[in-house]
Amino acid sequence: MPVFIRKSDGNVYPLTKKLTTLGSSPSSDVVLTVGEVAAAHAHVLSEADTHVIAGIDGAVVVNGKKRSGRYRLAAGDVVTLGSAELAYSTDTPKPESKLQPMGEDRRPWLLAGYRRLHQFSQRCAEKHDLDELLSVMLDDLIDVLRADKGFVILLEEGKPKVRVARGTATKPVDAEAQISDSIVQRVLERREPVLVSDALNDTLFSKSKSVVDLKLSSVSCVPLVTQGNLLGCIYLGNDRVANLFGPADLEVLEVFAAQAAHEIQSATHVRDLMRDVASLKQESDIQAFGDLIGACAGMRNIYRTIEKVAGTDITVLVQGETGTGKEVIAREIHRRSPRSKGAFISINCGAIPENLLESELFGHVRGAFTGAVSDKIGKFEAANKGSLFLDEIGEMNPVLQVKLLRALQERSITRVGENRERPFDARVLCATNKNLQEEVRAGRFREDLYYRLNEVLMVVPPLRERGDDVLLLANFLLKKFIKEFNAPVKGFTPDAILAIRKSAWPGNIRQLENKIKKAVVMAEKPRLTVEDMELARGYQKKVLALAQAIEEFRVRYIDEVLELNNGNRTKTARDLDVDPRTVFRHLEKKRPEDEVTGERTGEGSGTGSSGSDEPGSGT
Repeated sequence: MPVFIRKSDGNVYPLTKKLTTLGSSPSSDVVLTVGEVAAAHAHVLSEADTHVIAGIDGAVVVNGKKRSGRYRLAAGDVVTLGSAELAYSTDTPKPESKLQPMGEDRRPWLLAGYRRLHQFSQRCAEKHDLDELLSVMLDDLIDVLRADKGFVILLEEGKPKVRVARGTATKPVDAEAQISDSIVQRVLERREPVLVSDALNDTLFSKSKSVVDLKLSSVSCVPLVTQGNLLGCIYLGNDRVANLFGPADLEVLEVFAAQAAHEIQSATHVRDLMRDVASLKQESDIQAFGDLIGACAGMRNIYRTIEKVAGTDITVLVQGETGTGKEVIAREIHRRSPRSKGAFISINCGAIPENLLESELFGHVRGAFTGAVSDKIGKFEAANKGSLFLDEIGEMNPVLQVKLLRALQERSITRVGENRERPFDARVLCATNKNLQEEVRAGRFREDLYYRLNEVLMVVPPLRERGDDVLLLANFLLKKFIKEFNAPVKGFTPDAILAIRKSAWPGNIRQLENKIKKAVVMAEKPRLTVEDMELARGYQKKVLALAQAIEEFRVRYIDEVLELNNGNRTKTARDLDVDPRTVFRHLEKKRPEDEVTGERTGEGSGTGSSGSDEPGSGT
């Protein structure tokens, strides 16, 4: 049995394998832990009855002469690698000789492979550059499995493309010119690994043009599959050594592939999301409407309504959940109106005690009540030539509702403690987080005042229904607070972006604003994390009962088709293949009956025309 005998300690290394590696790496077959020996210094190939040695990353000296390329060994040759000397012998070693574990004992080699896998997993947790991770992975696989080339092939638009290609220091690779198309195709079609010991003599692939042209020897190729999705494959080869890869090699490669597939899919999701965010950033100016930001169907409908009503003095009621930005909409109407040079006066009707709200709205004269030491004008007079915004109008008590209705009808107010009427010239805008129609039915809000305020109704969608608008708003708020606090924050981490997109945001924009503001102030890293934002990873929307989910979808879908048909009920019913009364009942639930029919009670004229059957007449 041919062996190497180490001259310094007499250790014997049997040459029983087709390919024996020599170097300082623990994964080498002959480990030489001395100075000047490279990790993969050289290898010995078994050819017929002889052995050929060749350098990989280090010089090979035989019998005192430096040998370049391949050198056929003869009995008695002394091989010098760095400072290590090995004697080549064709004699069988004696039983008492020290033997280095080789051949069937593959435990050290397997341990080295799984050690590299553990290191790869750690790098995946620390880095997000996919190409860098895959390159390092291929280097590890080439080293551990003794290949001379490796490729990561990913499917792009259904076609395999080489994403990363690696070779050895002595054998660089030419991406797609050194891969067998037939082997790759079989792996991708069957989603099963392929192990080819001697490609040129393999019954399945020996007639393949790519195998013949490339003169392939050993090939191992495994699919990249995660959660049932085929992403591509990993391809390793050695064109000089046949029978190089065995079942154990394939096992290690498959474990690496499983980890790599997970990282590739995660990186792909993050990449796509980052592209969406970048696209949203580029389009943010287009998708902004003054201080309003968003591009969902609900917000586009609000923009169109603002453009129609801004130039008039019609009373607008803005309805939406707390924190959806109702006051911002009112300010935008004012900013675009002929009254924009006048004052915008805002008052929260739910935040002022009932006994003081009348004085705040209409003013008072000296001595009108205890503490009234001087005359004071109210919000109606302060908003003269401008706009008055009555927030949370649904909280107003019934007595004051009567006085407000009279003020709106007569366009004049009476200060508390005074009998003289004072005219005012202000546009009134209102907002509520309640459904005032239900409040009217319950007797908590006057019906006549409701119709006076609700000349045009604008319903603001909650943030959870606005899709990618949340990312636009998050980016806008981040820039705002970075500038305000001069913070060294650069953006969001990919996990934070996913969490922002998936959150239900019960507090709407106000909640989003508060979280980003706090995160910018408290962050210790250049990118805001899930922890900085105080969001749960993988946070999902609240699960709805199936009936409720179906109903919500039905409502949204009818709204979308109505919008496409510019409010034409007849065409919408025809497109949906339903009775027109179904569409009418849908609108009746969403709006007061008189709005649906296009009629108004009380004074003033409305602009709502969602019940029209004429194309282009909807708001």
